[in-house]
Amino acid sequence: MPDIFRAACLQMQTGNDLAANLHTVKDMSREAVRNGARFVLTPEYTLMMDGSGRVMRERALERDGKPALPVLQMLAEELSVWILVGSLTLKTDGDRIANRSFLIGADGQVVASYDKIHMFDVTLPDGKVIKESSAYCAGSRAVTAETPWGTFGLSVCYDLRFPHLYRALAKAGARYLTIPSSFQRLTGKVHWHTLIKARAIENACFVFAPAMCGEHPGNRTTYGHSLIVDPWGDVLADGGENAGIVYADIDPARVDRVRGMLPCLEHDREFGA
Repeated sequence: MPDIFRAACLQMQTGNDLAANLHTVKDMSREAVRNGARFVLTPEYTLMMDGSGRVMRERALERDGKPALPVLQMLAEELSVWILVGSLTLKTDGDRIANRSFLIGADGQVVASYDKIHMFDVTLPDGKVIKESSAYCAGSRAVTAETPWGTFGLSVCYDLRFPHLYRALAKAGARYLTIPSSFQRLTGKVHWHTLIKARAIENACFVFAPAMCGEHPGNRTTYGHSLIVDPWGDVLADGGENAGIVYADIDPARVDRVRGMLPCLEHDREFGA
């Protein structure tokens, strides 16, 4: 069984200045590693956050992630740390952009990437309408990836509300789930903690949910409260409302202990409706 490792979730208040945001990620990652982190996770829209779909399209990175992705790869190699880049916005062959999460190994190589499957097309309680599908292409493939600590299952933000995705990831071998997010403050207050804990409990997985916080350009407000939750549903870290870093020491054996007590993944049954 792999050794206990320290994970760090960066809680950020990203704006629409790519250079400034990249500088923040580098500084926070270095601080996290100085404090013992071996796995660093960033939120959705790590390097560009604006409520305007037009701005996000205009400032999207190239299809290969340049110029930012290579910088993040070099950072991982420099620090000898695994980095989950919550998501970057990338140009595609069409008019819409991709919202893509990247898992980078400690050698600087991209181990896996995942395009957010579920689009946030909603009307919020205050009447505000958000339609992600007008600016973003939806992904179509669930993704797991191998790390020194076991298998990770990747997802992004609104995916959180679709439990069948996480069941599929757990069934595919995931012991850890990543849910980088920019959760809206209005919905976060009532749903965020409950849904994150549910995904951990029902799949007996660790959940890492680095989150955006505060006010952002384009009239966007996010909830914060980056969470690290263990397979029993215990909250190991909560980022609160302000930017910063939260840490937790992760015991990979905890997954086996919980699944041994409650082997719910083995108890799934087919049924008709």
